[in-house]
Amino acid sequence: MNILKNYAFTLLLLCGILIGGVCGIIFGEDASVVKPVGDIFLNLMFVLIVPLVFFSVSSSICNMKQTSMVGKVIGNIIFIFFFTAIVAAIVAYVTTLFYNPLEGVNQAEVLSGLPEQSVRTLTSAEVFVNTFTVSDFQMLFTKSNLLPLIIFSLFFGLATAFSGKKGKLVSELLNAANTVILKMMSIIMMAAPIGLGCYFADTVGKLGGQILNGYLHVFILYLILTAISFFGLNSIYMLLAGGKKGFILFWKNILTPSLMAVATSSSAACIPINIEASKKMGVPSNIAETVIPLGTNIHKDGSVMAGVLKVIFLFTIFGHELTSSTNIFMIIGVALLVGAVMGAIPSGGMTGELLICSVFGFSPQLAGTLMIISTIVDIPATLLNSTGNVMCSALVARLSVGKDWLKEQITT
Repeated sequence: MNILKNYAFTLLLLCGILIGGVCGIIFGEDASVVKPVGDIFLNLMFVLIVPLVFFSVSSSICNMKQTSMVGKVIGNIIFIFFFTAIVAAIVAYVTTLFYNPLEGVNQAEVLSGLPEQSVRTLTSAEVFVNTFTVSDFQMLFTKSNLLPLIIFSLFFGLATAFSGKKGKLVSELLNAANTVILKMMSIIMMAAPIGLGCYFADTVGKLGGQILNGYLHVFILYLILTAISFFGLNSIYMLLAGGKKGFILFWKNILTPSLMAVATSSSAACIPINIEASKKMGVPSNIAETVIPLGTNIHKDGSVMAGVLKVIFLFTIFGHELTSSTNIFMIIGVALLVGAVMGAIPSGGMTGELLICSVFGFSPQLAGTLMIISTIVDIPATLLNSTGNVMCSALVARLSVGKDWLKEQITT
């Protein structure tokens, strides 16, 4: 009975997703009749994302009483994010050397059936500025600008922490508001099995016949990479972070966040449940509430892997060299940047695709070609992006607190 009680929500969520997927397969595009129900649920989630990110990041930063702790945690976060992204990019690149998604595929046919799309050319500098900053304060508070909002929240939390007693009132307000927002999110999550089931039915119904020719091979390869990263790399990282105990706790608590990621294709929608899973694993609250929202925007190993496949896709079509030292460096470097700039919500734009075209000199109209890859790998990519943040919170805890971080949290 206790097991059933503990996993009741997970089981309901799984049933909702499975029923939605079956309906999508059976009814195809006609399953879109239930899309409004899923959209309502996601909209309820999305309207809380901005205040959730602001209050969780700001409060967690200002709650780190020791200034040295703040700097140490932020430094460890950046290191872990960069390290795991590098590993993801290298794994994806090496895998393509053994299984090129376009090998044996008629390259002309791959491009002939794709609609031309006119997009505005962006320079790398414009992409950088538009990704990390906004020109007006009010533009911070939109889900389209979550990364600038997180940067603002980090500075706001640091300023509050440095203000000492004079900032105490602001600190208390941030903590209280964060508690209220998390409670609101938990209330909305009660409707997740129905809302996500309807959303997933529409998604499966639309994607059923879009995977053809070279894109089918891309999808297969990405599923292989997903299995390697999700089961292999996450297990290795958790053994490094918390040994056997950390390994067990991770796989015990990652099922619900995984289902949420698969159902929504949105890392942002998974923020609350990822924070909860991290805390259940023993990650300190201030670390979990900083790593998860920050990682939602700048730590996207799944998007990094997809970025590698996109570049390889274009390089193969146009006959570019894949193994030269310069191109290897550029492929991995651009993939890392693509992972950092990808939006946290489904179909968040062509920023990453335009960046690839701009850096390598391809026509910006090919961004539409790459968007098809983004569409077909969106669900597994979100799974890696989202659950990877839970794993990273444990690694950051290991570096910030010490090798006994898990023992200390469990015994307190």
